[in-house]
Amino acid sequence: MLYDFELEKLVEPLQEWFGGHARVLPWRENPTAYHVWVSEIMLQQTRVEAVKPYFARFIRELPDVQALAACPQERYLKLWEGLGYYNRVRNMNTAAKQVVEDYGGVIPDSYEELRKLKGIGSYTAGAIASIAYNKPVPAVDGNVLRVISRVSGDDSDIMKQSVRAGMEQKLKRMMEEQSACDTLVPRIFNQALMELGALVCVPNGEPHCGECPWQEFCRAHLEKRTQEIPVRTRAKARRIEERTVFVLRDGDQVALRKRPSKGLLAGMYELPNCLGWLSDEEALSYVRVLGVEPVRIRPLADAKHIFSHVEWHMKGYSVLVEDPHENPSGLLFVEVMDARERYAVPSAFSAYWDAVIQSSE
Repeated sequence: MLYDFELEKLVEPLQEWFGGHARVLPWRENPTAYHVWVSEIMLQQTRVEAVKPYFARFIRELPDVQALAACPQERYLKLWEGLGYYNRVRNMNTAAKQVVEDYGGVIPDSYEELRKLKGIGSYTAGAIASIAYNKPVPAVDGNVLRVISRVSGDDSDIMKQSVRAGMEQKLKRMMEEQSACDTLVPRIFNQALMELGALVCVPNGEPHCGECPWQEFCRAHLEKRTQEIPVRTRAKARRIEERTVFVLRDGDQVALRKRPSKGLLAGMYELPNCLGWLSDEEALSYVRVLGVEPVRIRPLADAKHIFSHVEWHMKGYSVLVEDPHENPSGLLFVEVMDARERYAVPSAFSAYWDAVIQSSE
């Protein structure tokens, strides 16, 4: 169990391993607090390879916290388009304003002060403080929970907050002690933990124990329990929602609609849609209710999008319309090419939105 495992033995072999196995990643080239922050928020629930081009584009347009604080909502949402979980970037904008107003534009180096910023939890605060400022604080995410649980043979439920908090506390004590002895380098140790979980002690399938610097004393490996640890309670089943999505075209224009300012995909622009699967006749009636006159309708392929707690099962229609009323039901008809450049459309609609974009090229 973790309480009787000597975490100190992890440090030297892990840091040495990292020196020869660290991936070259754009946010590691210049690990300022801003770069670490942006990358860690982007990497939540998103693969590293997928994040790379988004990180480059975001940093190119918003190179520092002042630029992010001053950025209009529609622009930073557009820069985030495709990453999903848009509250992440909204919180970043709010936090950037806090940094400018309360910290003179300098991201604080204290874990406690970082936790006061909107959207920054214990993991992100630990990552910024340790990687950017070399502070001896842990950054415990899913990777770290997994690798520490396995090496220590801890079969506690990692979905429990008490388990995470206990691991953070023990890691923090160890990091402070070993850092004071110049044995542990916080920015190296925490990145190495993350890297080990990403490359060796992987979440799906068999871990690559033969490549692990801890294989000689990893309890899960020695006891052949790597498929049993970590222990994780099963997540609650997602709710299924059936939706009908409309691609309304008036010449070179397509209809968008802004979602409410609160709730799922708040403030984003979407393709018009409604709950339930509508038949052709029901779809035509719905389009008329929206305030436009349908000329031709054709079905589109079914699509599905998975959120954290809900799945959208969608059927779609492409509808040629004419004579839209002035501001029909909140619809905004925009040139397709202009829409691609200016409006952030959630990836939930990508199956239909991509077809719109391709048809205009």
